[in-house]
Amino acid sequence: MCCDFEAELREFSGQDNHIHLLVHYPPKVQLSKAVNSLKGASSRGTRQPRTPVLWSARFWSGSYYAG
Repeated sequence: MCCDFEAELREFSGQDNHIHLLVHYPPKVQLSKAVNSLKGASSRGTRQPRTPVLWSARFWSGSYYAG
């Protein structure tokens, strides 16, 4: 995802029910498109056949916070 948007993942951390990402991206990128791409790619990656199903049908919440 980061390469597609010329972005750089600088930090990553998480807890049981949420994650924190620090992403540096160019101002020409719409934040909503970058977030949707990241959520889609990570959801597909965790739902591969070799991965046990640990989550409900909806992997991500429809919301996000950007600050």
